[in-house]
Amino acid sequence: MNTPIVSIILFVVAAFLGALGQFLYKSGADRATSGAASYLLNPRLLGGVACYVAVMVLFVAAFKRGGSLTVLYPIYASTFIWASIIGWVAYATPIRPANVAGMLILIVGMYLIGRQG
Repeated sequence: MNTPIVSIILFVVAAFLGALGQFLYKSGADRATSGAASYLLNPRLLGGVACYVAVMVLFVAAFKRGGSLTVLYPIYASTFIWASIIGWVAYATPIRPANVAGMLILIVGMYLIGRQG
């Protein structure tokens, strides 16, 4: 079964939104106080929830269009790469050579796991 390119693109977008959701959870937690309202009414935390809901919708849309789990789920592992880039942009978290090496290994792994045939 060949995986349609649209399903792959939907999973790449889902991976980015998953990483954005992680960033929003962190930045929302940084701004939250100890009260329940600061969690429930926190725009950043709510944005993180919205990102994860969007991820699930994109998953369903991608699977509806066809595609293999073994092709699509490894693509979602790129969330870790997106999270590193967002952390670098938002928090000036350094991306060191060891991190880049890990990202390259992740990309090679995604390719090897997702190979069809």
